[in-house]
Amino acid sequence: MFDITILGSGTSTGVPLIGCDCEVCTSQEPKNKRLRTSIKIKSKTTTVVIDTTPDFRYQMLRTQTTQIDAIVFTHPHRDHYAGLDDIRPFNFFSKKSMPIYANEITQVAIQRDFYYAFEKDKDAGLPEMILHTIDKEAFTIGDIPFLPIQVMHREMPVLGFRMGDFTYITDANFISASEIEKIKGSKLLILNALRKETHPTHFNLAQALALIVTLNIPTVYLIHFSHQIGLHDQVEASLPPGIHLAYDGLEISI
Repeated sequence: MFDITILGSGTSTGVPLIGCDCEVCTSQEPKNKRLRTSIKIKSKTTTVVIDTTPDFRYQMLRTQTTQIDAIVFTHPHRDHYAGLDDIRPFNFFSKKSMPIYANEITQVAIQRDFYYAFEKDKDAGLPEMILHTIDKEAFTIGDIPFLPIQVMHREMPVLGFRMGDFTYITDANFISASEIEKIKGSKLLILNALRKETHPTHFNLAQALALIVTLNIPTVYLIHFSHQIGLHDQVEASLPPGIHLAYDGLEISI
């Protein structure tokens, strides 16, 4: 059994968007206040975060997260890894390096932007991490199994993951037939849907819903949307049974 927390449900054009006076950006409804997309997965023995957004520190504070056993990355876009420097408190209290699971292109970005964490003679207090390479093979962190699912973010390969009966996919606009087979049979799916209008690198709402119909998964939460998708309650009311709009702080058990 896993407990899943939505740390952030939005994108870099999420809410509030500076200078925007639309009804979403000016809404006082908490479900319309969206930090950038990330999730936390907790089992009986293990806590894993997928992606460290620029909002990572605040996400950890507001969810009172005091322990992380590992961080898993989906891809090397800065809205998904720029907050990695803030693993320092977890290093300090655990007195351990943080295991980082990422594919090779994401490791290149991490080693470039956080070069100071990999220097041989570095100062005390800098981030401590150990890189683990993800490829197509399944792996396990503690008691949480991970099956990588390669999706496409236009030309960029992005990793989704199946963890038992739960599948998580963000930043995709194409999934091959062979990778879709890895998703089928899930009981819970979290899937990106950027906005109602089409977009060159992300599923829009209609495309996400069309894919969901083919998968026959009983419970689906949409994630990684911009302010352009509209007000939470209005979009939620328009969705078919079993499909929901995620929001920051949402907790799901599977």
